[in-house]
Amino acid sequence: MNVVREAPLPGASFGATLRLDGDAARIVAAAEADPGVLPAALAEAKGLLLIQGMNGISDDPNLLIRLSRVFGPEVEDYRHNLTDLKAVHVSVPEILLVSNRAPVGKAPPKRPDPPLAADGLIPTQYPHRKGWHTDQSYRRPPPDISLFYAVTPAERTTGQTLFANGILAYAALPPALKARVETLVGLHAQPGSGRSRDAALAGRTPRAFAAHERSQPQPVVRTHPVTGEKSLFLCEWGQMDWFEGPFVGMEPGPHGAGAALLDEIMAHYTQRRFCYAHEWTEGDLLVWDNRCLVHAATWFDGDRESRLMWRTTVHGNPGAHYAGEKKSWIPAAAE
Repeated sequence: MNVVREAPLPGASFGATLRLDGDAARIVAAAEADPGVLPAALAEAKGLLLIQGMNGISDDPNLLIRLSRVFGPEVEDYRHNLTDLKAVHVSVPEILLVSNRAPVGKAPPKRPDPPLAADGLIPTQYPHRKGWHTDQSYRRPPPDISLFYAVTPAERTTGQTLFANGILAYAALPPALKARVETLVGLHAQPGSGRSRDAALAGRTPRAFAAHERSQPQPVVRTHPVTGEKSLFLCEWGQMDWFEGPFVGMEPGPHGAGAALLDEIMAHYTQRRFCYAHEWTEGDLLVWDNRCLVHAATWFDGDRESRLMWRTTVHGNPGAHYAGEKKSWIPAAAE
């Protein structure tokens, strides 16, 4: 497979753009014929790849599934993971629809206040920027890789996807903070479960959990199963359990010691020096490693624009910490 790698991504200290020969169908066929190339490039880029000009996926969505399988043995079927079926591709159930248009109707994130950081750029640092998460961290084992394809992106300068690199952020932690997080365990909750920071601050009572919906403990520091590098692994406002967490064994709740520590970690993690902001063009494909990155969406004018993105989720190599575990989100009766 002939690959020209341009690294890092513009304005970032990680990631890579891959220049590949041919259209989407030829690129996928070449990746299947030499399946080690793209996963190795992803690891070398510390978890983020950009492949442009993949417009052929819009006409043949199975190309996205075939390419996803290059990165791992299991591409998630969204019919079997509690996802609202209106957000699942009608003929390719491994594709999640991310869109503000019907039938999905997912509203854009709110604009930060103020909308720009002091340097005149879109803000990345928490808590000015909220919404940082890694996909499905509320499940054990958590997924490995996400592929995100732009069918119809928002206008340039809006609707960006931001990434922060947990490998770089962990390596740069002050020694005292690094010692505190080394054995820390976060408690991750599914969005919509009523356990968000907003829900706790409002004094709401969280709904009862079924066994397969429970918040899941995850190590705050993970060792990457491919590279052996250590990385931060946590989310913030909407994807941690703010009633029993955010950290196991620390004072819980939005005013507790755990909340203060999470704010400190996330403010460090999302400094601009660890971040990349992707401006989408139709046909762009991003591949990211959930084991070492968090990401966040940015505002776009959902009243005026229609945005449609396709996502796949790849499982198969979460690391030794999860060896032998059953999927936490599958009801026992379905196993």
